[in-house]
Amino acid sequence: MNKTAGPVTRGTLMGAVEHALRAPSVHNTQPWRWRLDGGTVELHADRTRHLIGTDPDQRDLVLSCGAALHHLRAALAGVGVATIVERRPDPESSDLLAVVRPAAGPPDEREAALASAIAARRTDRRALAHPPESAEMRRLAEYATRHGAALYPVTGSVNRARLTAVLGEAATRQRFAEGYPAELAIWTRRYAGARDGIPADLRTHAAAAHGLRAFPPGRLPAPPPPRSPEERDALVILTTPADDTENQLRAGEATSAVLLAATNLGLSSTPLSQAVEIERTRQQLAHALPGLRGCPQLVIRLGHPAAGAAALPATPRRPLSWVLLPPRERAR
Repeated sequence: MNKTAGPVTRGTLMGAVEHALRAPSVHNTQPWRWRLDGGTVELHADRTRHLIGTDPDQRDLVLSCGAALHHLRAALAGVGVATIVERRPDPESSDLLAVVRPAAGPPDEREAALASAIAARRTDRRALAHPPESAEMRRLAEYATRHGAALYPVTGSVNRARLTAVLGEAATRQRFAEGYPAELAIWTRRYAGARDGIPADLRTHAAAAHGLRAFPPGRLPAPPPPRSPEERDALVILTTPADDTENQLRAGEATSAVLLAATNLGLSSTPLSQAVEIERTRQQLAHALPGLRGCPQLVIRLGHPAAGAAALPATPRRPLSWVLLPPRERAR
């Protein structure tokens, strides 16, 4: 799609930011703020939404913001706007994570193709029918690579058991972590009109399956977990070459691209961050599986939805007016 002639309007930028608000985030905390300033879009971390017990190192917060950054770029590509990104542009401002500027020329067609998936993507915690086909997995891996990350499929019962053990240890450790139980309760029992958190309509009434975070039971009907999970879904580990803030931000961008591409392929997806939230289990994950290269940033569950599975409702999002920062004051 070719970019239309003329400057990109503020309305176009605001529309793209509204699409970016659909990005996934830990516990649906939506830990971001945005500023439209002089034809650019700034992405800021909202540290007031940091989950201290769940995410002590703020990895989830940065990764969530990275997912929103990619959603923004995909939304702009979908309306014909190419972009350039400056990540971590101000060393003296840790909250300013990225500045996005419209660029001349046509947008990346593969990114533009993801724009239509933004409204349709959901996190699906239900049992799935069967894992992705090999060609589908290759397509998802290509999207991760395009954003500076890699996907490592966890294949074979032995490797899957190792990963499941790490996920289980992370869950056990977090149950006794200071503040974690309270955060889980707060973000699954939000007050009326909060427009964030994980509502009961998106949590199953069954016990959490292998590796899924144990949220309080909800009202979402779900088939029983399969006896052999490895026959029903696939687990992949998303890695980056290093583990600094910029790589965590890029991991979020890659996660967004993988999840949107999975949606276009008709796949269900579930980001699983629990194993990388704790330093000990993050190190275990890095060494538990042979052939794993790079720094683990996220585990993602993928698969085709079960036959007859009902469409999932949209998770609530805060309106743009709640997360928009005022323009910068200009010197007179």
